[in-house]
Amino acid sequence: MVNLSRINEKEKPKNICSIDASTNSLAFAIFSGMALVKYGKINFQGKDTYAKVADAAAKTLAVFKLFDIDAIVIEHTVFINSPKTAADLALVQGALLGAASLNSIDIAGSINPITWQTYIGNGKLTAVEKLALMKEYPDKSKAWYTNKSRDIRKLRTIHFVNTYYDKDISDNDVADAIGIGHWAINNWGKVDK
Repeated sequence: MVNLSRINEKEKPKNICSIDASTNSLAFAIFSGMALVKYGKINFQGKDTYAKVADAAAKTLAVFKLFDIDAIVIEHTVFINSPKTAADLALVQGALLGAASLNSIDIAGSINPITWQTYIGNGKLTAVEKLALMKEYPDKSKAWYTNKSRDIRKLRTIHFVNTYYDKDISDNDVADAIGIGHWAINNWGKVDK
């Protein structure tokens, strides 16, 4: 049974695991107090969605058993153009939340991506930055500029994490998990339940 009393009072737990999940992997970061103590990425295996969800549950359960985690925070799902991807992501998140519950880990809630990204100085590109991008790479499609902007922002998150935490991380999903955790440990009372 999940103990929600501490979370409802918004008392920050000692050990927090922040999670950036996708349909194929789970990136995580573990913070003890204000210190980043562990991070990594788990890739899911399976021939179909349900096999991947089962693998996600088993592997997440194993990671949660390895570490003394009091609470988890996850990145809130946002609108995805593909209903199938959204449904698959919901299944994966359900599996990892179930694994947390089986380990008596409090589920603190979720964080909107733009909230933590803006907090670390990585908000959406400004109008000036977009114009500069269009000038540097003229005559590209709208989709190309959207993807390039996303890539620039991924690199900014990686740069923030490597600079702030003195790391050498190149995986953008792991950097996102650390960014989510960074926001959470500094804004615990604002985590959405």
